Amino acid sequence: MAQGHGPPFERLAAALADDIAAGLIGAGDRLPAHRDLAWRLGIGIGTVTKAYARLEQRGLVRSLHGRGMFVAGSSAAAGTGIDLSVNAPPQMLSDRLLQATLSTLSKRLDAGTFGAYCHPAGRPEHRRLMARWLARGGVDARPDCLLLSHGAQHALAIAMATSCPPGTLLLTEALTYPGALLVARQAGLEPVGLAMDEEGLTPDALAEALGSDCGRHRVLYVTPTLHNPTTATMGAERRKALVHLCRTHDVTIIEDDVYGIFAPEGINPLASLAPERTFHVTGLSKALSPGLRMGALVVPPDHMAKAEARLQASSTTASALLAEIMEMWLVDGTAEAVAASVRADAARRSALAAERLPAQASLKVNGGFHAWLPMPADAAERFVARAALHGVALMPARAAMADPAALQGGVRISLGAPAIDQLARALGILADLFQPDRPVLV
Repeated sequence: MAQGHGPPFERLAAALADDIAAGLIGAGDRLPAHRDLAWRLGIGIGTVTKAYARLEQRGLVRSLHGRGMFVAGSSAAAGTGIDLSVNAPPQMLSDRLLQATLSTLSKRLDAGTFGAYCHPAGRPEHRRLMARWLARGGVDARPDCLLLSHGAQHALAIAMATSCPPGTLLLTEALTYPGALLVARQAGLEPVGLAMDEEGLTPDALAEALGSDCGRHRVLYVTPTLHNPTTATMGAERRKALVHLCRTHDVTIIEDDVYGIFAPEGINPLASLAPERTFHVTGLSKALSPGLRMGALVVPPDHMAKAEARLQASSTTASALLAEIMEMWLVDGTAEAVAASVRADAARRSALAAERLPAQASLKVNGGFHAWLPMPADAAERFVARAALHGVALMPARAAMADPAALQGGVRISLGAPAIDQLARALGILADLFQPDRPVLV
């Protein structure tokens, strides 16, 4: 049984899901009979029945009449190399779950709904559901101040377009999300990277940047939870200190919270501390599946009209099909179950990375699905190149650097996408690159 305080059937389902994800129970394997497992664990048969039903709902197992419950197979195909460059979540959706979702959707989605235009920000019921989902993470979003978008990247582009007029000084971490740097530079903005520590952006660095009155509009783009790429997560006091500085200097905040499902309990997002000045960017692709390209942008009320105009100019409303899938999964509990599985599997992969990489690597992991190897920027470029020669693809070393000429950088290792055995093999290859007879850091 998994540790925790939930009902016994949920703890049993979590334990079985963990073993399936780790490959301890393979595709096609038969699960123990209800009565046998109940006897071995000292629990009721009804508890086993509920646990198996939860696994079947998630598509991890399938029932064959008269034969029992079997682990469902996966259609994922392995490529020639191992790609650790794309920061995707672990694959927690099965073919069976997706097929069941689409089958149900075919019965409930009518031509009139599919063929009708709706508000550019999304249908009211879908915005209410997204607001309820965000409330679980501490964001008290009004549905009428929330936009649905084609993924979090789209939401981020709208946030920057709305809050950053020409001439804006965009402040961010010295190392930051490459996609944000791309959006900013395409908009004619040149991001200014600020110093970081183990919790991410430091208040001293922000205070120094804001200390002189440059006469320019200033916006702060920041990732407080599971920072990409360094894995840093800000504590409550750090968040309050940054918000205080932004209020004092009248600075707008763009908060990237795509990894919000990994936030520690009791740590509030910036949008809950300063809703009047924070654009809160999030989505479901990282929390559930890359195929569910549903983003959300919580907008300060005074900026809502401008943000809607930016949305309508860029692509108008999000996909009707994906919005219906989102509604189904948020209502029937699938989203919560899958998110819990993503967290559990990401923690397992982080632990594997910490175990396989040697101490001299100074690996940074924080329970998410990426890890960080800090090192000089030039050494990072050589490390990425050598890994590629050994069949392991990594993100380009300077992609996350606000200042590409900076001396300090590192290597992001994306842990979520490959199968666990491929990940273990790739981590072994990277560990070999740190051996004394392989001087990659000189």
